[in-house]
Amino acid sequence: MKFRIDKYKDTYRQQMLEVWEASVRATHHFLDPDDIDFYKSMVSKIDFSQFTVYLSITDKDEVLGFLGVAGKKLEMVFLKPECIGKGIGRALTTLAIEDLGVTEVDVNEGNVNAVIFYESFGFEVYDRTPIDDAGKPYPILKMRLKK
Repeated sequence: MKFRIDKYKDTYRQQMLEVWEASVRATHHFLDPDDIDFYKSMVSKIDFSQFTVYLSITDKDEVLGFLGVAGKKLEMVFLKPECIGKGIGRALTTLAIEDLGVTEVDVNEGNVNAVIFYESFGFEVYDRTPIDDAGKPYPILKMRLKK
């Protein structure tokens, strides 16, 4: 699959929100459906220009996935479900580590495939919270790169 990685532009916002929702519905089976709508309302209010965001885009300007970084922390990686396992997430995460200096990521404990994915880069769990940042009962694994 051919794609390029570009910095965020507001013209991609709607596509990013659609990718986010499709990705969450395909990978976050542990979430209550009502909670997906709750998080969707939160994500729809994010000003993506306020932090570092890169997108994986086709030559037809179709967003395949994106990542967001704040400081040294990878805040989000989301891919279209049909793009999972095609190297796009790996390319975005490699950029985050090698070019943006990412050393930490928080992962939903219930998203086992994401945990395995980050472990493949050398991230390891150093802490666990029983609730997420929104106070919901979804445990979070705090991971950092091995030194």
